[in-house]
Amino acid sequence: YRVNKMDVFSFRTEIRQLIELRQEGEYWDFKKEWYQNKSDLLHDIICMANNLSNHDGLIIVGVDEETDYSICDVINDQNRRKTQDIVAFLREKKFAGGIRPTAYVQPLTFGKKIIDVIVIRNDRNTPYYLTDQYQGVFANNIYARIMDTNTPKNASADINVIEKLWKKRFGIDATALDRALLFLQKPYDWVDSDNGKKFYKYAPEFTLEDIQAEDGRDGYEFYLFNQCDSRPRWYDINIYYHQTLLYSLGGAALDGGRCFTSTPRTDGISLYKESYHHWDISYKYFIKGSIEYTVHLFYITDDIDEELTARQRFLECVLVFESEFERTKFNDFVIANYEKYNVDAFSDRLPHFPDLEGYNMDAFKKDYLQSQLLQQMLKDFRS
Repeated sequence: YRVNKMDVFSFRTEIRQLIELRQEGEYWDFKKEWYQNKSDLLHDIICMANNLSNHDGLIIVGVDEETDYSICDVINDQNRRKTQDIVAFLREKKFAGGIRPTAYVQPLTFGKKIIDVIVIRNDRNTPYYLTDQYQGVFANNIYARIMDTNTPKNASADINVIEKLWKKRFGIDATALDRALLFLQKPYDWVDSDNGKKFYKYAPEFTLEDIQAEDGRDGYEFYLFNQCDSRPRWYDINIYYHQTLLYSLGGAALDGGRCFTSTPRTDGISLYKESYHHWDISYKYFIKGSIEYTVHLFYITDDIDEELTARQRFLECVLVFESEFERTKFNDFVIANYEKYNVDAFSDRLPHFPDLEGYNMDAFKKDYLQSQLLQQMLKDFRS
């Protein structure tokens, strides 16, 4: 795990803002230099993994609190560690359930000096704790980060803090929609019911239904023509908590029903100043972690070759972004570099487009070619 290249600037800005606060906080800590004592490193990582802020824990190495939070270059620090070192160090420790914090090291440059940030990923596997003692880090002690203070090594966090950490693991502290999204990440724990809905077997008050659209939708999207069977079959996907509709999104049965997916979002780009108020090109996209992408993954079966082929053809037309920040920076990249590309170079990828009465088939072909060009631009952007 590392900060995506496109997110480094945003991450660096966040770290600079934390340094300028000149104080530690509920999810960040400053160290002048890298740890000499490994048990101190382990203790701090566990505390940050168990922070209550719902934010990645950040141990910022190379900031001296004693000299007004000045930057200390870590490039020659003999105890400096890379991501691989941290991962190997944690792998050797016996954590409860065999589940370890996910951590990585992100170097950042400030002027001519380099600092390291140990990032401990925020997730729902809390509380993290050892089952075997490691030096001064005791077994079964639950350490946590409260405000700007870590639980001492010879103690456990207060019972109310431990309760919050367990509630986080089981999603009890989340909103109903957040809990539904958490459950949808476990598709094999959903069961078909007699009324056509699926329910989550460990919390059956959460249900999901996909029903054919009642508004008579029968229009086409360009990505349908990349399927062997291009006829449109649109659905509504509804997520319920008891009888309350939490969220509704579009669905599509592709290639004659061989593949089912949530429908992607649509956005566009204005390439020129004079076209500021309209799109010159548009595209379909998912963002990882979004409800649309989570539901898309939910319907993957993996055991049918025809389904796999249909899904691959669908994703050839849809951009999948790591984050909203990446998508925004990609839009900027397209505006700056679009004229360097030739959309006609992708004409050999055009599938068969039937002549459909009442439709502008050339517009569908243009959208399809644009999707292929943007897929190539996204690859170039990331490289």
